[in-house]
Amino acid sequence: MTLPPSEPDPRTGQPIGLKVADPSPAPRPGPVTLEGRFGRLEKLQPGHARPLWKYFEGQPQLWTYIGAYGPFDTESDFAAHIERFAGSTDPYVYAIVDKDKGPVGYFTLMEIRPAHRSIEVGHVMYTPALQKSPLATEVQYLLAKYVFETLGYRRYEWKCNALNAPSRRAGQRFGFVYEGTLRQFVIAKGRNRDNAYFSMLDSEWPKRKSNFERWLSRENFGPDGKQKISLSSLNADTQVT
Repeated sequence: MTLPPSEPDPRTGQPIGLKVADPSPAPRPGPVTLEGRFGRLEKLQPGHARPLWKYFEGQPQLWTYIGAYGPFDTESDFAAHIERFAGSTDPYVYAIVDKDKGPVGYFTLMEIRPAHRSIEVGHVMYTPALQKSPLATEVQYLLAKYVFETLGYRRYEWKCNALNAPSRRAGQRFGFVYEGTLRQFVIAKGRNRDNAYFSMLDSEWPKRKSNFERWLSRENFGPDGKQKISLSSLNADTQVT
């Protein structure tokens, strides 16, 4: 195992961590609107429930790996969930709004630990109208940029059910580094859940940002709308089997 960088304790000589340049608490996320080329992020509101429902209705597979809630069979139950979530401070929820289709999903900033400048992106709910679209990647870029550059967090986490292969691949594609799997971490909907953990650090963000921006550039897409270079290849150093 490779040990992290260290320095000796001035009294005992034992190895201790490096000093943090700014150990003050980071701000908590807020109700910002983050604009991109394909769409935007905005604070989730109860009014998002109706336009979101048309993309969530009849899609029970979207909820399989969500440990605490769902699926919802009626619009009223879904609307009640959105209303609860809209009032939450942790998780703090953002609607994902396509420029043409309107709200097509949501995700959150959660496990918010300002004192340690650590935060997680979670509850990533991408409907079929959002999946595999440029917006699906763009919003991850916008949120990561907000976390690192506006809020000043040091650690950005991605975790998922260890059995959720698409989420594992997505985390690494977006530039998160696999750290390990915590076994029997929780009981979710009456079943065992092992959690796979991934992270991105502030020191890694400049390279990840460059990769996001290269992938999202107009030059990376042909006349048919297909990518020329994949984000996975740009972030190949995060990939593990």
